Amino acid sequence: MNNISTSSEEVSSSNGSKKYKGVRCRRWGKWVSEIRVPGSKERLWLGTYSTPGGAAVAHDVASYCLRGNTSLHKLNFPSMLPPTARTDLSPRSIQKAESDAGMAVDAQFIASQGTTQKNVALDISVDDYLGV
Repeated sequence: MNNISTSSEEVSSSNGSKKYKGVRCRRWGKWVSEIRVPGSKERLWLGTYSTPGGAAVAHDVASYCLRGNTSLHKLNFPSMLPPTARTDLSPRSIQKAESDAGMAVDAQFIASQGTTQKNVALDISVDDYLGV
């Protein structure tokens, strides 16, 4: 799952509109996604992710599973649908498939951060923190 933007700056385009469909950022920086079930007012919660790319992939998988091939032109990453994305899944199975896909993107991002940044230990003690 390559070429997925994961920084918050890349989620919004220059005109302020959202770059990824079905994704929003919580005030504390986590990315969430949900989707409306076709033909109803019901929403299917897709989860909370560390990256906007993870939430976007989760939305894509759920959209495809719910709407089939008619949704392909509306996906964030149409070429990245996993083999688990099928149109004959129950809502519970859709949540599992999209969660696995989104978490894989998050894990890949976290792993890439670990290889590009050194682990920096904090030079502070509990006493310093408490002001003792």
